[in-house]
Amino acid sequence: MTSADPILDALWRDYTASTPQAALIHNLLSNRGEQIVNDHIALRSFGSFAGHRGVGIADLQRGFEAAGWQPRDHYVFDDKHLVARYWQHENPALPKVFISELEVGKLSPHAQEIIAGLLAQLPTNFAQRADLPWAGRPWQVSHAQYTALLAESEYAAWMAAFGFRVNHFTVDVNRLQTFASLAALNDFLLAQNITLNRAGGLIKGNPAERLEQSSTMAAPVDVQFADGVFAIPSCYYEFAKRYPLPSGELFQGFVPASANKLFESTNVR
Repeated sequence: MTSADPILDALWRDYTASTPQAALIHNLLSNRGEQIVNDHIALRSFGSFAGHRGVGIADLQRGFEAAGWQPRDHYVFDDKHLVARYWQHENPALPKVFISELEVGKLSPHAQEIIAGLLAQLPTNFAQRADLPWAGRPWQVSHAQYTALLAESEYAAWMAAFGFRVNHFTVDVNRLQTFASLAALNDFLLAQNITLNRAGGLIKGNPAERLEQSSTMAAPVDVQFADGVFAIPSCYYEFAKRYPLPSGELFQGFVPASANKLFESTNVR
């Protein structure tokens, strides 16, 4: 079996390189004496459509399954044209993996044409790369194309600009020792002038749903496009507090309505 640690290390290095706020928050929590454990990580992808082979969930899942992650529930986000699934490792100390895929065929012909042009630039056997989850952006894209996709799908625009990398890591709030609640953690982050996602409220979900989540809004970073450098939102940092099921075990899945709002953490404000 492939070791999980090198995969997670590579993902964290790539994530923090494009998400300066994540390293900042990690250090703020560490300075309080917290030992940070990740609840889950998330990746995005393009599905196949109209004769064009995408690079989707089935491609990204292979390396994780080889390293011991087991498939769990499926989810559908109709309004964002997304499908998703999550994986859980046999080692409960390791984060879950949440992979989503854009149903490109449900976008406009113009958006499909742009994405087809991106996929046409993929090197041979790109989807078989061992480092696919952190392979980065394998195509050239113009800011004009990014803007055109943005008008229709924030998710599609993000994928076009950033390619294959972790979209967010998630702090396991249950493991934190110096915060009594997710609300207390949010208050701490706001006091540090960190912008949080307010779509659907600062906290998405509730104890009755067995899961509460919050997240930062992705901060802008400079991205090299074919026609210049532009600052756009990159990745975000998420925080999750889980509650026990009647069995006493913590709920391990996801709440689609909450996840739907968390996708908006990369929206252009």
